[in-house]
Amino acid sequence: MAVTPEEIGLCGCWQVIAVKREVDAVCKPEAKTAVEIGYYVSSLSLEERSAQAIGGMIRGHWSAIENGTHYRRDVTLGEDACRTTKAGGASIMATLRNLTNGLYELEREGERTDIDTLNSWCQRQTFSTAWSLLNK
Repeated sequence: MAVTPEEIGLCGCWQVIAVKREVDAVCKPEAKTAVEIGYYVSSLSLEERSAQAIGGMIRGHWSAIENGTHYRRDVTLGEDACRTTKAGGASIMATLRNLTNGLYELEREGERTDIDTLNSWCQRQTFSTAWSLLNK
């Protein structure tokens, strides 16, 4: 069923896009394929991009996230290896990882560091240097 962005309270958007995904559990081959629907909004009009071009943009967005933020959080900051089981602790650790990643990106974007990897940058940080970054 087609709806306009205004009908669902998203004024200023031109499109609401639904993407159907079939997800296979790699670690459980016997599990059934799950179907997920992802919803996106866009300020692009229907005439500006084809459905295929928008699909490519969505795939590119998720590819950048998987290869960027998620890679850093998992590989550099050891998120998947973390065995924190309490909900509050896991939430705090996720917040700290996001803060670390964000501070590094701000330093890189502001050209205040020439260190090219998050791991190397983290190894040079102390409480004092991190605190000064938070108070800029």
